[in-house]
Amino acid sequence: MSQDKNIIFTEQNQKMKAAYLKAQETFNYFWREIYWEAKRVVPAHDLALVKIPFLQKVEGREQPLVEHMWISEIAFDGEYITGVLMNSPNLLTNIAEGDTVNRKVSEISDWMLAIDRKTYGGYTIQVLRSNMTEEARKQHDEAWGLDFGDFNNILVAYQQEEHEENLIEHPMSKVMEQPARDYFEANLDVVKAADENGVTRLHTETIAGNKIAVEILLELGADKKAKSNTGKTALDYATALNWEHIIPVLD
Repeated sequence: MSQDKNIIFTEQNQKMKAAYLKAQETFNYFWREIYWEAKRVVPAHDLALVKIPFLQKVEGREQPLVEHMWISEIAFDGEYITGVLMNSPNLLTNIAEGDTVNRKVSEISDWMLAIDRKTYGGYTIQVLRSNMTEEARKQHDEAWGLDFGDFNNILVAYQQEEHEENLIEHPMSKVMEQPARDYFEANLDVVKAADENGVTRLHTETIAGNKIAVEILLELGADKKAKSNTGKTALDYATALNWEHIIPVLD
């Protein structure tokens, strides 16, 4: 490989590593949107995917084979992301299409949402698009059938350009404030109940970044010191997921 090609390869690698970190840092927005999608009567998402690096050790090879692939049908408990592998691997034999997998947020390489054909996240894809010609980017986007927008301005929250406040609280959280209050007041057992994993509604709303619901639950007697079976309080989840607007409420 020539020196010029080595430089290009190194730069590309660095950009991809930065993309992985950015995807991990902003995964909280992805999950917040998934949380609210589950409550919509009419689905809004065109797609919702997480990319994971899969590894396989090969005898006689110093480095394992690595293949980054997308999973769908995403669930998240505040610590582990669970999903189903969408496609058949090209290189690996230790994983197959349709397998259910789980990973920590710190292990993902990307996430991507599409709402009204407009993408959010997709950091690794934007690295690839940044190296394409304008015509190649157009063909790429047409092949996906999506509007990937400006690779220098990656969006994370729905309509954040028109409504910057959406970066703090999801618009549906505001719309549902009174119905949420009515529900919790009528079902006080839900406020303090924990599931088989020790997860309370306060944990769940915190993980999804819903400050309004968190405040209502606390008003109605939710225990902010309650711990999940893995020893996590709501504050632990808010801190791990970088929900800066919720941390002061729970601290």
